[in-house]
Amino acid sequence: MNSQDAIHHYHDILHRDTMAQDSWDALLPALHTDKLTFGERPLCTVLRPLFYSPAEWAYLKRQTTTVLRAFDRLGRLMLEDKSLRRQVHLTEDEEYLVGLDHGYATPIPTARLDSFYARNGDGSRVLNYVEFNGESPAGMAYQDVLGARFAQIPVMQEMAKRYNLRLLESRFAALETILSIYYEWRGNRDKLPDIAIVDWDGVPTTTEFYLFLDYFAQNGINAVLCTPDELTFEQGQMYASGVAVDFIYKRVLITELLERYGLNHPIVQALEARAVCVMNPYTCKVLHKKASFAVATDERNAHLLTPEERETILAHVPWTRTVEERSTFDVDGNPIDLLPWASDNRDHLVLKPNDEYGGKGVIIGWETPQDAWDAALQDALSNPSVVQERAVIAYEDFPTMDVEGNLVIAQRLVDCDPFLFRGHSVTGCLTRLSSVTLLNVTAGGGSIVPVFVVEPK
Repeated sequence: MNSQDAIHHYHDILHRDTMAQDSWDALLPALHTDKLTFGERPLCTVLRPLFYSPAEWAYLKRQTTTVLRAFDRLGRLMLEDKSLRRQVHLTEDEEYLVGLDHGYATPIPTARLDSFYARNGDGSRVLNYVEFNGESPAGMAYQDVLGARFAQIPVMQEMAKRYNLRLLESRFAALETILSIYYEWRGNRDKLPDIAIVDWDGVPTTTEFYLFLDYFAQNGINAVLCTPDELTFEQGQMYASGVAVDFIYKRVLITELLERYGLNHPIVQALEARAVCVMNPYTCKVLHKKASFAVATDERNAHLLTPEERETILAHVPWTRTVEERSTFDVDGNPIDLLPWASDNRDHLVLKPNDEYGGKGVIIGWETPQDAWDAALQDALSNPSVVQERAVIAYEDFPTMDVEGNLVIAQRLVDCDPFLFRGHSVTGCLTRLSSVTLLNVTAGGGSIVPVFVVEPK
């Protein structure tokens, strides 16, 4: 089946009598009662989930699994080989941290591959991955709770009369991963972890932390929320706001910890003493850097991948290079001098800082004057950055209610960000919508929607 048929039927249902308003009235108050907010903003501003057909989701999952396998191998090779690791430009402190033994095998317990899964006019799909988010990415609890709430609104209840609707969930995979790495670190299964979720006070994703606290409690796990300042390491024991813990669910970014504390922080001290299990560990940094895409697509590293991995990366990972004065090959295999070529081809390139998030510092070549683009390229020579081929962006019509209570169906940019677990499995997917080119909810706009696999009954 084509998921477009399901979308058209859904929109037809919304146009019946008061269905749109009734559904919005059921959804909007629940966003606040269910902690589905981003800061003060409702997490979702539209009235439809994203729909995939079984075949569309199977293809996305299969291709993502292959790319994940390649990145997992490259990450492990970089941890073993300092010369290869130099390609992602770790700082001196990061070099020390990735050498710490975190007590379990996988370097990336949880991650997310941010992508665009665009639809052609004939219904076929184009899949482009644009970023590897390796630092305990957000969205899993939001997706699950938002999806459960969507399933209850009138339009979805009517939709379920004709279609089977399966919500793509992720929290259970996150919990399984936590338990798996914890038992591996601990060496036995004699107790559940005592968890501290760690991030700065007042970050807009705080509401998701509370959703995870509730979920952990439902599964018999004690957990607390604290800031990095509220962690202490005393006589071999880690404490979070005075509560003894042995598992850190680290949502704060490594770069921000290092900027504030350097290496002088209880998480580092406890890791050195093997006194705490940390997710994600500092080893995730080698893949979280934007330059990991350059490692994956650079001709110098092709021999590190299997033929299947090379083929899949060529098809789905945009050509990416770290900005430096060098000779290389363009996307078509032609030899180029990188800097002059990047200057001449800004209309299909994006410039990204090597280690930022939330869209910070991203320069979109086709929206930037030539002199500003050239200045940014020169600055990138001393501030590690990557230049990346323009991806095919996905668009889709989504319904919303305007301020006057009218149903409006308008085009939005849509990304698709599969969640990754333990370096080998794909479970669930974050989806964000936006009306601007830089698609990121953290940047202050956009919306999140749940994802359902849909097929006729």
